[in-house]
Amino acid sequence: MTTLKKILLSLLALSLAGCSLYQKTPPLFVPPVGSTPTAEGAQILPTKSPTSGVTPTPEEDLQPTPTVYLPPTETLVPTPMEERDPIVYHAQAGDTLSVVATHFGVSRDQIQSNVELPESSFINPGTLLVIPQVLVNTTSGIHLLPDSEFVYSRAITDSDFPDDVVQFVQEAGGYLSEEREYDHTTMTNGGEIVQQIARNNSINPFLLLALLEYQSNWVFGQPQNLAQLKYPLGYVNYDDAGLVRQLRWAVNQLSIGYYGWREGRLTEILLESAQNPNQEVTARIEPSLNAGTVALQYYFSQIYDSDEWIQALDDDIGFITTYIEMFGSPENRTQYEPLFSHDLSQPTLELPFMSGVVWNYTGGPHGAWEREGSWSAVDFAPSGFRGECSRSYAYVTAAAPGLVVRAEDGVVMINLDYNENEHTGWVLLYLHIATEGRLVNVGDEVNTGDRLGNPSCEGGIATGTHVHLARKYNGEWMAADGPIPFVLSGWTVHKGAAPYKGTLTKPGESPVTASSYSAPGSQITR
Repeated sequence: MTTLKKILLSLLALSLAGCSLYQKTPPLFVPPVGSTPTAEGAQILPTKSPTSGVTPTPEEDLQPTPTVYLPPTETLVPTPMEERDPIVYHAQAGDTLSVVATHFGVSRDQIQSNVELPESSFINPGTLLVIPQVLVNTTSGIHLLPDSEFVYSRAITDSDFPDDVVQFVQEAGGYLSEEREYDHTTMTNGGEIVQQIARNNSINPFLLLALLEYQSNWVFGQPQNLAQLKYPLGYVNYDDAGLVRQLRWAVNQLSIGYYGWREGRLTEILLESAQNPNQEVTARIEPSLNAGTVALQYYFSQIYDSDEWIQALDDDIGFITTYIEMFGSPENRTQYEPLFSHDLSQPTLELPFMSGVVWNYTGGPHGAWEREGSWSAVDFAPSGFRGECSRSYAYVTAAAPGLVVRAEDGVVMINLDYNENEHTGWVLLYLHIATEGRLVNVGDEVNTGDRLGNPSCEGGIATGTHVHLARKYNGEWMAADGPIPFVLSGWTVHKGAAPYKGTLTKPGESPVTASSYSAPGSQITR
């Protein structure tokens, strides 16, 4: 027996016996605010933006965001140590070799196991991994929210959650239940607004309700001051006042945390020092956390200073206690974990337009719905459309057979499992389908190549006529260039250095490069 195998078996025995070589550090990992950094703890480095650790995701069709200049940042960094015992880690659903390496701050070849690890696909949950321990000063390792209760999944529709979001809000009787005019929507019912934004972004609507209650008492009570009235989710910014804008901002932050962690683009949290607002603390995210918990850590880091952030994430007095009081403990709904198996594969998909017609690849992997989150969507536009909104008589077609489960407001949603619940199984989102001339309705069954309607600018933000296509499985958006590659008519999607960039490749064909202006090299034919 090789020495490595003996070590692995020894570590496995310790792990199964209930012991771990990875000693959990106390829940408080951020140093006392105002303390002087030590040589082992921190050094002064140039500050980073509030989305530190996240690959920038500019929207090509939005106004540029002004540059924000921040003061110097107190940053916690790993400290070299002579010898540290390795970490025994059991893979979680959604883990890949490269992402685990990123989370733990090591290279792929430093991760060892008693089984062969896949190079790019998901690792079988529970697989034993032995990883060098190189990180110090990480966030809390307590798992607060399972992934199945972050996304809009079967855990929400088929378990003990209330059957109807709007009815729950009305019966709660708080400020959110009172009908009023809301900006940017024709709806007057707060529960309907929460339901719609949650459904569009595939985020648990009851999570959003718990955040509203925790932040501003909107569900069962009344806002207590002007800040809670105007900024019910805690983000004090004039341009994001009101329920609709606050919810859209919140789902963006939650999605950055969840999918940034899932896809390996987020590794640290930036916090404002409670006692010294001129300094900010950067804490490395504890590598064994799940994506749902990281989403909460990131969200609260955007609105709270370091002391408030610690309190909000405390499992005895923080936000999760409000969530449990309202909707029960996630421990009672463990049957919905994991969201997908390690050997999940994409069904056969075709390009979403008629055969023999030239279209352009106008947007590489980018956000599924709002600006941020999973880089799961791609865009195509009919030939001749160069960044302008005008009527098109070209047809968007079904990429695969399935059941139409939503057809409204520029959206066509098709469940490939012929299930009426859009939160289960493989589901395709087609966005910017014109209402005029749409050829399908809820309940229709379609086959591959069937015409759905015409591309347009309807639904969401768009600067030019196109169709936006994204995949989700059991409510989770699936990264286009991830463990389950987005493949359309044999063309494989590859991400670029930034959202909307990237290429399509196919054996024997020249690569197709995404261009929002239909530049040469972006043309593609099915």
